[in-house]
Amino acid sequence: MTLRLARLLIACATVLSITLPSHAEVAHIGFQRTALSGPIYIAADKGYFAAEGIEPDFVFFDGAEPIAVATVSGDIDFGITGLTAAFYNLAGKGALRIVTAYAREAPGFQSAAIVASKRAYDAGFKSLKDSAGHSFGVTQIGSTYHYSLGLLAEKYHFDLSSVRLLPLQSVPNIVSALAGGQADAGLLTAPAAIQMTEKGNGKLLGWVGDETPWQPGVVIASAKTTDTRGDFIRRFIRAFVRGSKDFHDAFTGPDEKRRDMAGASENLALIAKHLNQPIDQVRSAITYMDPEARLDVKDVMHQIDWYAAQKLTKDKVDGEKLIDRRYVVALP
Repeated sequence: MTLRLARLLIACATVLSITLPSHAEVAHIGFQRTALSGPIYIAADKGYFAAEGIEPDFVFFDGAEPIAVATVSGDIDFGITGLTAAFYNLAGKGALRIVTAYAREAPGFQSAAIVASKRAYDAGFKSLKDSAGHSFGVTQIGSTYHYSLGLLAEKYHFDLSSVRLLPLQSVPNIVSALAGGQADAGLLTAPAAIQMTEKGNGKLLGWVGDETPWQPGVVIASAKTTDTRGDFIRRFIRAFVRGSKDFHDAFTGPDEKRRDMAGASENLALIAKHLNQPIDQVRSAITYMDPEARLDVKDVMHQIDWYAAQKLTKDKVDGEKLIDRRYVVALP
């Protein structure tokens, strides 16, 4: 080896030792395997976590409640989850904190839909204003779909108690109930709603994002983690925000409405690879991500009051303690 080559190798090693972390800190991240997970996949594949000295470890769950439970127990460091009655019941015990925002229902984005059965539509149920007296399929009482229906009741001034709720546990079960005429209407994911309407088994009454924008998704950590690992959380959030911004910029037009932009094809392929789904299926499920991961604090406070009014939470939830202002950036 020549002296010149040896000096070059030493110089390169010195630069690498300065610019790269000596070891990566593992972040156990719990979430459901859906297109909503896009910012996490983007941040991992594009090296945003690595740049913060973090090695992401994905832990997959089938529902929102187990994510919150695993966060409290310390089995995962960060939970990406929906805001439900079950979540607020755990949060009321003071062991959870919201550290940043995730998915949001926003105008122009087709995330969750309200669909009427063909039978109910043909009988006159053609508008959300006509919801009173009808049956609605939801996944569970206290779910995000239940809260969405509550917002519709506030908007269109019908008494929620006049609606018969059918907790059917899953979206496929809601689809079956609508197709068979056992439910007058239901809340569905975008792919399920599109498939139903294309087959003629259901009629679209509206998209939740257009009707009642709100904050269904957040990133959470345990109170212990937020109090003792502040630098770790801030590094995680920086990487996550970069992933959220890439997601936003790829799928959101200048008017903040849904549109494929530069980077859409690349990011769709990346997400589809992780989900093992066709790209068109992923495209149909894209929802809104704030480019700065800002939280709709006003809506979270409204959720806390709404779930309490529905007697779905046992303990009083202190929103100011739940929303950790050391990390959260509020939506203006």
